Amino acid sequence: MSSSGGGSSGKELVEGSSSPTLSRYESQKRRDWNTFGQYLKNQRPPVPLSHCNCNHVLPEPPAPCTCPLRQAWGSLDALIGRLRAAYEENGGSPETNPFANGSIRVYLREVRECQAKARGIPYKKKKKVAAATTSQGSSSKGNCDDSSPSTTMHYS
Repeated sequence: MSSSGGGSSGKELVEGSSSPTLSRYESQKRRDWNTFGQYLKNQRPPVPLSHCNCNHVLPEPPAPCTCPLRQAWGSLDALIGRLRAAYEENGGSPETNPFANGSIRVYLREVRECQAKARGIPYKKKKKVAAATTSQGSSSKGNCDDSSPSTTMHYS
């Protein structure tokens, strides 16, 4: 009956809040967290959050499963980041956070490398060549770097 509050979802923000609506990030984080909670409830038997570990985050057969390859690595990384934050905001301790587990980072790295390989683009960072000035004049082949000094001229 009262029009104060303005929340039609029944979940009103705490009074004194500087923003009447959640940011895009916070809204997505809440949706992701609710979806993950539903996933845990749908497991047979249901998994309470206190028993959740990295095995509930990673797919069962990590190697043959192509599901993560359908989702861009950056999106997976962002999703894990949001769930990591939401876990701790919802009472989980940082020490038991399944989204902060080292195996999750390894898994994400493998997905990133696999997707880069599938695109034909290696993700590995290029190492800087320390001895670039030792072979002046004879290093004109094999380099596709256009940022090289202008002393390399081709007049043949």
